[in-house]
Amino acid sequence: MTCTGRVSLNTFIPRRKPSNLIVAGTAQQIAMGPFVSLRVTEGWWLLGRKPGAVVALKGRPVQGFHAWVRVYFSHLVRQWEGRTMSGFTQRLEKASMATKSLVCVGLDPDPARMPVPDVFEFNRAIVDATAALVCSYKPNLAFYEAMGIPGLEALQKTIAHIRSAAPTAIIIGDAKRGDIGPSAQAYAKAMFQVWGFDAITINAWGGQDTVTPFLEDESKGVFVWCRGSNPGSADFQDVQVAVEDESSVPLYRKMALDCQEWNTNGNLGLVVGATVPRQLQDVRATCPAMPFLIPGVGAQGGDLEAAVRQGADSRGRAALINSSRGVIYASTGADFAQAAAREADKLRSSINQVLEADGKGWS
Repeated sequence: MTCTGRVSLNTFIPRRKPSNLIVAGTAQQIAMGPFVSLRVTEGWWLLGRKPGAVVALKGRPVQGFHAWVRVYFSHLVRQWEGRTMSGFTQRLEKASMATKSLVCVGLDPDPARMPVPDVFEFNRAIVDATAALVCSYKPNLAFYEAMGIPGLEALQKTIAHIRSAAPTAIIIGDAKRGDIGPSAQAYAKAMFQVWGFDAITINAWGGQDTVTPFLEDESKGVFVWCRGSNPGSADFQDVQVAVEDESSVPLYRKMALDCQEWNTNGNLGLVVGATVPRQLQDVRATCPAMPFLIPGVGAQGGDLEAAVRQGADSRGRAALINSSRGVIYASTGADFAQAAAREADKLRSSINQVLEADGKGWS
């Protein structure tokens, strides 16, 4: 099949780190790596699936796969091939393989809903019951901070217990921090060195300056809030913004494109909601190799099958599908831990059925 259009590679050419910029290769080789989605005036085409495509590089038509191009190549190819992943992506892969699971359980303790009064004992029971079923836990710091010092002490104990009961699990501090300069550096130190989280969520509203301070340690993951699962996310994240060589794109896609450019250590990921499958598919096409944290299944009613198919990478990996209330409050009785285990197991089984149906199972 032949298609004609004007393609811009500007998105993949960084304005920093020029040593990574020039890579010689044919378009055919690049199509086999992460650069499968390029912008065309008529829409989004997958170059790797359009052999013989007629495209324009810097306004000059090029036929087929015989163009030499300049691309932002090195770290994304490492992620795509999976041979020399970053420290964080290796840990994420190991955690998923250990339990054959993409499930992340959100630990959001609410004293009004917990069947036991002690926050740590509640979390401990949930972790012990689900440790063999999930690959990640995500404490939302707001719930602990709302309880003052006792809540923070419970969080500290919870982190220590997860390390003991589920040593391969990724612990994500859901803090959505966002600031610049010394404040961002202090947040990074608090989240990674003081609390010891393996990954965190951040808000990149302030641009690259709010992201870079968190990326220095490639063994630590950073998930940028890209497209939320809540209805109000559309108020800003779906707004059309102008970008180079295009009239406009949704702000969430601009966020994804910029994060891909900033991901020089391979430890940057995105938060995209399961309740917006079209946007999830769009962001995955934009960032084929980055890890995604996908909230919104369970209590928020996100489409699980679509979340797996649209959110995981081409191998059926690089996704953390989160459920919080749907797991931890599956029962408000004395059997709350057992009920949580049943829900986590059901979620894992449902995800794995989709992966197996697509030939991307764990065997």
